[in-house]
Amino acid sequence: MQIPEYYNPVAREIAQALVAGFDRHYRRFRAVSQQAKPLFEAADWQGVQKLVRERIQFYDERVHETVQRLQQVYHADLLDDEIWQQAKLYFIGLLTNHKQPELAETFFNSVFTRILHRDYFNNDFIFIRPAISTEYIESDPPSYRSYYPAQGGLRRVLRRIVADFGWRLPFANLSRDLAWLIRAVDEHFAKRWPQAEANFQIQVLSSAFYRNKSAYIFGKVMNGGQVYPFAVPVLHDADGRLYLDTILLEPWRIGVLFSFSRAYFMADMEVPSGYVQFLRSMLPTKTKAELYTMLGLQKQGKNTFYRDFMQHLQHSGDQFTVAPGIRGLVMLVFTLPSYPYVFKLIKDVFGGPKEMDRVTVKAKYQLVKRHDRVGRMADTLEFSNVAFPKARFSDELLEELRRLATSSIEEGEDSIVIKHLYIERRMKPLNLYLMSSDEAEKERVVREYGDAIKDLAAANIFPGDMLFKNFGVTRYGRVIFYDYDEIEYMTDCHFRRIPPAPNPEMEMSGEVWYPVARGDVFPEEFGTFLLGDPLVRRVFLKYHRDLLDVAFWQHKQQRIRDGFIEDFYPYPVEMRFCNRYGVASDALQ
Repeated sequence: MQIPEYYNPVAREIAQALVAGFDRHYRRFRAVSQQAKPLFEAADWQGVQKLVRERIQFYDERVHETVQRLQQVYHADLLDDEIWQQAKLYFIGLLTNHKQPELAETFFNSVFTRILHRDYFNNDFIFIRPAISTEYIESDPPSYRSYYPAQGGLRRVLRRIVADFGWRLPFANLSRDLAWLIRAVDEHFAKRWPQAEANFQIQVLSSAFYRNKSAYIFGKVMNGGQVYPFAVPVLHDADGRLYLDTILLEPWRIGVLFSFSRAYFMADMEVPSGYVQFLRSMLPTKTKAELYTMLGLQKQGKNTFYRDFMQHLQHSGDQFTVAPGIRGLVMLVFTLPSYPYVFKLIKDVFGGPKEMDRVTVKAKYQLVKRHDRVGRMADTLEFSNVAFPKARFSDELLEELRRLATSSIEEGEDSIVIKHLYIERRMKPLNLYLMSSDEAEKERVVREYGDAIKDLAAANIFPGDMLFKNFGVTRYGRVIFYDYDEIEYMTDCHFRRIPPAPNPEMEMSGEVWYPVARGDVFPEEFGTFLLGDPLVRRVFLKYHRDLLDVAFWQHKQQRIRDGFIEDFYPYPVEMRFCNRYGVASDALQ
């Protein structure tokens, strides 16, 4: 950026207003995140879920508030280019000693792009690349604490690690839990721990991470040049006391905690970049975008994702193509084979019997964004006015866009601009996965499919359309739901039995002889639509026959209405200490 010859005082005031707007946002974001600890201690699980939902809206509220102020006080949309260039320079200067400079830059971009047309979205006006380094930003307290087992013994150090989180609730039997933890570590490494080096230490993130009914301790063991990451979930027992549920030692298992199918964590972070850097040292396969998003900073995650995506486009040459699988009735889906995501936009006209509009579809996706996804629904990144290089689109995809989504695109000579877009982690559609699976894998994944439906039901979500094409299989073999245009809250559904036919002729006719109101669901019908394959039918009935019984659904409804929050473990229940070492699990719940 060329530095102007003189500075306009309005530019300085705009920069100060932008920093002040961001600071208001992050103060509130952090204050709400700090409430997670007392809610965890009080076992107020509904309060935890409410906080997570509300926090998602904070960013847009502060951006809107700042845009209004700049418009009212400075008529920001009428300012000339030189003032905006100067405002950006002042803004950079104000971030020199800031604790969250990368988040503030993203906030600047959000405000600016709501004021001016996208033709201005270039490096002179917004932060295409970060201007302020996030390395070595000091935090109080520090982002992580270090412990030295050689000085006090491993068991004493582990006890101190737990105590330093300052939970007011007592542990049921911390000595027992620590003994189990050490035993699990010994079993994992087959008692072949390397000799302690001079730098042998345990580093632990200073804030616990809160989600659902759990608090998580994240850390890593440093020994010589080796790094051993770990995660320890802390739960409540039936008497309201705390206990360590297990320890996760494999990076991929820890990474699952940060999966796109989970709700966002709440953690108290003065310097979020410090937390992201620490987590990346534990989980090198996780991108910054994924980690920022799962820390509840989804706008920063979205901004970082877009930068990564633009970089990928510059270093790849394959074409965007229509996504494989059965075409959807509501969404047009395409993909870039070299990039692990799919791109979804709403069609102009919905196919088949769909009775909804564009506003309803957007509301369904927002519902999923705000809801607890319990490891069974895919999170999405929502973008507006995204420009793609036209030459990278296949002829088939261009034809579908022009035919099915004309109102959602602007086609230029060299570019395609999509006005509204969802981006989602790519999975293999379950119907295609079943076609290519052997008998053993087919049994496993059909059981997973039923488990996914049950998990969604427990979380107050009825998928609506449960066809296999609307579910995907992740790289870890987990079944995830990803088609949201027909989802409903369980509590808004009316689960009914099919009444007896008035006569045999009516029953044999195939015609519906009973009235069907909006929201009516007949679980007995599920088998007709889902279980045509004999093997799939046999496996489904073996594990999930209850899904075809209205009593299952009505029972889940009642538990939800009674305010019960289910337990969801983002790791195999066999790994829980109570199951591994012979203590009845119901004693801990």
